Amino acid sequence: MRKFVLFFIVFSALVFSQSEKNSPTISFFGFLKTDVFMDTREGVSIREGHFLLYPQNENLDAQGNDINDKASFNILSIQSRLGAKITGPDVLGAKATGLLEGEFFGHIESDINGFRLRHALIKLDWANTSILIGQYWHPMYVPEVAPAVVSYNNGVPFQPFSRNPQIRLVQSFDNLKFILVAASQRDFASPGPQGFSSIYMRDAVIPNLHFQIQYAGSSFFAGAGVDYKKLVARIMTADNHRYEAAVNSISFIGYAKLIVDPVTFKVEGVYGSNMADQLMLGGYAVKSRNFVTYEIEYTPLNTFSVWGEFSTGKDVEFGVFGGYAMNLGADDNILSTSFNRGGNIESVFRVSPRLQLNFSPVRFSGEVEYTTANYGTVNNNNKGKVENAKSFSNIRVVLAAYYFF
Repeated sequence: MRKFVLFFIVFSALVFSQSEKNSPTISFFGFLKTDVFMDTREGVSIREGHFLLYPQNENLDAQGNDINDKASFNILSIQSRLGAKITGPDVLGAKATGLLEGEFFGHIESDINGFRLRHALIKLDWANTSILIGQYWHPMYVPEVAPAVVSYNNGVPFQPFSRNPQIRLVQSFDNLKFILVAASQRDFASPGPQGFSSIYMRDAVIPNLHFQIQYAGSSFFAGAGVDYKKLVARIMTADNHRYEAAVNSISFIGYAKLIVDPVTFKVEGVYGSNMADQLMLGGYAVKSRNFVTYEIEYTPLNTFSVWGEFSTGKDVEFGVFGGYAMNLGADDNILSTSFNRGGNIESVFRVSPRLQLNFSPVRFSGEVEYTTANYGTVNNNNKGKVENAKSFSNIRVVLAAYYFF
């Protein structure tokens, strides 16, 4: 609450100072949202089940009953959001703007309802060049081609999902954009010996590097990108001598959106390496271990995902999202799966139809989300691939009410 009060005081002061010549202009935006949701099975999720990734594996008691075969219900308003767009005088011949946005999702489970930062950035726009500095969507999350689902999971684990402090350079040539990004990690971090933390990328010195090209037409939008990430999981061995155990990974993304009024189609494919920080399947595993020097080598775990969506209508909107993600294992045989998300999941499938009624500024939404996760046994001698998988499914029914401002 104190963070929210400070946020409000700062922006109120800025608003009252707008009478000064050449002072920035500020416009507030956001929405109030309440979700009512029910699940038929326990899930891998955060914030009291609000952000659901996939159903949990079975957990058998002494009598052979699956403890996770249990329904649950909740009502939450923590996705409600408040932001401000700032426009000021030109700087260095560029249009200067700012964005500050937060929500009440909290930083950790015990901080639920806490106000946390989403975006905080400044942007300089010239005729064909722009520079963004601050916290914003990771470039593998493309807002123009993102799932419009009702559930707060935004299509995870099929859609990369992360916000990162970054420096982004965009160069435009007519309908084409070339995007270069150097990013760090903050709220969305990689796993390692110290848990999920940004320390592994900080110790690597090299930022997360990304290159992307986009095409934007009147009814067609498409793009592709490549992403490089280096982590240093350890800086010393078990017997305390200096040694950097690093893991390098390269990921690829391609996407497209087509509008054939009144229908919109979206599709995206990702070949990802070490994607746990993007809330996807993957991470990294132990490739080798020297029992004399105690030195360890890691190798990334790879994943493939594809999702598609179509929607139609404005005042009454109907849409369907579908996604599939598969654990591809590593490039080499492994000794153990060390730091990962969903390391014992062979694949995940989801389909979620939705219906939304828009009475601007109010919206009522309903969605049925059916997700199946296939859990199995990791075969270290087959590059860490998951075998003998067994399916477990969950049906989530979510009803949501929004008020946009």
